[in-house]
Amino acid sequence: QVHLVESGGGLVQTGGSLRLSCAASGRTFSNYAVGWFRQAPGEEREFVATITGTGFATYYADSVRGRFTVSRDNAKNTVYLQMNVLKPEDTAVYYCAAKEGLRAPTTPRYDYWGQGTQVTVSS
Repeated sequence: QVHLVESGGGLVQTGGSLRLSCAASGRTFSNYAVGWFRQAPGEEREFVATITGTGFATYYADSVRGRFTVSRDNAKNTVYLQMNVLKPEDTAVYYCAAKEGLRAPTTPRYDYWGQGTQVTVSS
């Protein structure tokens, strides 16, 4: 079992930055890929970024590539999502999710999910 808790969301102006954190409980966190997804009101949940358990590989949605960076500190059982140059269309609830194994899916095929953190970008 892995329990995930997101934090770091909030209200920011266009062009601003936020760093989200995903803190995990459980053992051997480095065995788990962690993905970030987001869901805006009335929209489907969409992939944002993901990172393999070792942190050696990362993948991004086209809409955030070059602006967002996913990283992890396995010693702290935490994954981060640094979001820069934020746009109003980035407004959504952001979720982190974990899946044991070598692959880091870009679809919601994850086993454990956090409760989400709201990110609002004002224009």
